[in-house]
Amino acid sequence: MRIAIELEDTFGDIVRKASRGTNTAVEALAKRTGIARERLDAFAADVQRPTEDEARAVAKPLGLDPGKLADIALARWKPVARDLDRHLGHQINAPHPSNGYFVILDEQRVAAFVDPGGRAENIVATIRNSPVALRYILITHKHRDHVDALGDVRRAFPDATVVVHRLDSPALGAAARGAITADDGDTFPFGDGELRLLHTPGHTDGSCCFVYAGNIFTGDTLFAGSVGGLFGERFGYQDLLRGTSTKIFSMPDDTVVLPGHGPPSTVGEERAHNPFF
Repeated sequence: MRIAIELEDTFGDIVRKASRGTNTAVEALAKRTGIARERLDAFAADVQRPTEDEARAVAKPLGLDPGKLADIALARWKPVARDLDRHLGHQINAPHPSNGYFVILDEQRVAAFVDPGGRAENIVATIRNSPVALRYILITHKHRDHVDALGDVRRAFPDATVVVHRLDSPALGAAARGAITADDGDTFPFGDGELRLLHTPGHTDGSCCFVYAGNIFTGDTLFAGSVGGLFGERFGYQDLLRGTSTKIFSMPDDTVVLPGHGPPSTVGEERAHNPFF
């Protein structure tokens, strides 16, 4: 299966996130770059495209990599299109533009689903049409576009176990009743292997990733060419960057990154092309 989606974040999105994360006001950015505020506002709104020199100038005071940011600004990079492992499936969580992922192990007759947002019908039908039992419902974070089908999926598969980080679990209310409220490094048996949770806070306090068989489901922590926005109360921008650098980027280069929005990538591609690092 191949996922064909455009990059989640534009140049403007990246500038806004980095400005907020570094607490850099547009007036300060204009002073440090020599670019007029009106033009910076146009960049942030994606109504004008920067030149190479402008993109590089904006990057430096925001702590971004100038070359990587210029590549995204001028549409010179996108991740290599690749086919997913045969046991993986994907859906857009309609009506939300978020990614949901199936992990279906036909031989072991078990399955997991990552981030049940939107309508539950396709999730339920796909699992019921496969010779498997839904073992886990994996939640990368608490936001509605990733969890609002959770109740319906649980009603359809009452024996499935929800796994969510303990800091985001309270926000799910009754839908998380009986869930495994996990923490960093916890593992869960799955087929002939295991799933592992990495706590990567910043987008939310309980944001996490799930690692399985050379793949990492990153939720809204890491996108192809960008990172998630900041909605945590206890954790912030530096925590998000640190968690990505020390946990996700410690994995092999060929580890496939399956984000909550946008196309897949790899750890190696993100090291080489993500302007936040």
